[in-house]
Amino acid sequence: MTGLIIKNMSFKVGQTMTIVGVAKPDASNFAVNVGPDEKEITMHINPRFNAHGDENVVVCNSYQGGNWCEEHREGGFPFQQGEEFKITIEFTPTEFLVTLSDGSTIHFPNRMGEEKYSFINFDGDVRIKSFEIK
Repeated sequence: MTGLIIKNMSFKVGQTMTIVGVAKPDASNFAVNVGPDEKEITMHINPRFNAHGDENVVVCNSYQGGNWCEEHREGGFPFQQGEEFKITIEFTPTEFLVTLSDGSTIHFPNRMGEEKYSFINFDGDVRIKSFEIK
């Protein structure tokens, strides 16, 4: 993994993560990854401007045991190249409730079932301006 990596930070059930960033002017896609460590991802949020055969869609998934799981597509696409965005992720016992800048939501199941995750990574064509868990 490349990009900004945050380790040993606790993101627990009941907490909300708020991310503010800017997609690069020529962005094809970027990703937010949350998991127990760098080998497994419980929640992969991947806004795609034009990548992997997709245009203007947010694809969510998990990466477990060396394999990608079933893709999950939901919510709007309020992202613009070169523009600021905000993503909030509310961590409940059963799911991650992701709210995008336009108010649209993504309900992504907590597939690994853990109550806390300590690895967060931002990858791809993005600059993170602020990041908060509370």
